[in-house]
Amino acid sequence: MSTSEVLAGQIMDRVANLLNDPNKTDYTYNVQLPYLNIAIEEYSDLMAEANSSFTNLSSYHWTLTPIIVKAGHNFIVYPEYEQPGYPHDFWARYPDNLTEVQEVEERIYTPRPAPIPPEVLQSEDARYGSYRKLPRKEFTEVLPRTNSLQYWVWEQNIIRFNPPNVDMEVVIKYIYQGIPYATGPNSPINMIGARTYLSYKTAALCAMFIGENETRAAVLEDQAEKAIDRSIGINNKGRQQIMTRHRPFRAAWKARGGF
Repeated sequence: MSTSEVLAGQIMDRVANLLNDPNKTDYTYNVQLPYLNIAIEEYSDLMAEANSSFTNLSSYHWTLTPIIVKAGHNFIVYPEYEQPGYPHDFWARYPDNLTEVQEVEERIYTPRPAPIPPEVLQSEDARYGSYRKLPRKEFTEVLPRTNSLQYWVWEQNIIRFNPPNVDMEVVIKYIYQGIPYATGPNSPINMIGARTYLSYKTAALCAMFIGENETRAAVLEDQAEKAIDRSIGINNKGRQQIMTRHRPFRAAWKARGGF
C-alpha cells in the first residue's frame, strides 16, 4: 500500500497466486490483461466518485503546453474531433484523459519565447497575466464579443464559450482517468494504494469469468471492496483540511472548493 509505482506484471503475479496458479499455467499475462484493465477502470471510477484528490488535474500539468482559443472561435473540442476542410490543429483540444470538467479559467494569451529549460510551465507564470475563473452556464448565450470567453458550457463533449475578440489562454481543471490502461507486464501503474485493490479485483474477475468459480470470486470481491474502502479512507484522512462539497459522480453540477 505504500509504494507509488508497481508494474502490471507484479500485480498479475499476485493474481496468479490468489488463483492457485503461481506458475501462470492457465492464468498467463495475456489471459489476465483484459481483466486487469477492467479493474483499473473501476478503480479510477470509484476514486473519482469518492472525490479522491488523485483524480484532479490541471490541463497544463498534462499537456505542458497552453490551450489557446483563437479570436472568433467558441469551443474546445475532444481529441478525436475532425471537421472536413479544416486541419487537425485548427481547433483547440482538451486533454485525452479528461473525464469530467470541474472548472475553466482564462487569461488573454501573451506570446512568449520557448521556455529554457523546456520543462518550465509558462502557463503557471503570473508574468503573463492572472487567470480568471469563468462561470458555468447550462446553455450557450449569444453575447457581444469582448476580450473574454465570458462563460463556459459542457455540451456534446465540447466546451463552448462566447467567441472572444482576442486569443485566450485557457486552463481546464478536471477529473481524469487516473491510471493508464496496461498494455503488458511492464506497464507501470503509478498510483499509491492501487496494488491491493487491483490484485483482488483482477483475481475476482478471472475467477468469475475464466474459472467460473463463483465462491472464490465472491471471496476475492469482498477483499477488493475492503481494499478500496481503505484507499478512500486513507485519501480522505490526508484531505481533512480541504473543504469539499461531495456530489454524485459525473454530476453536471459537482463543485469543489470551500462552501
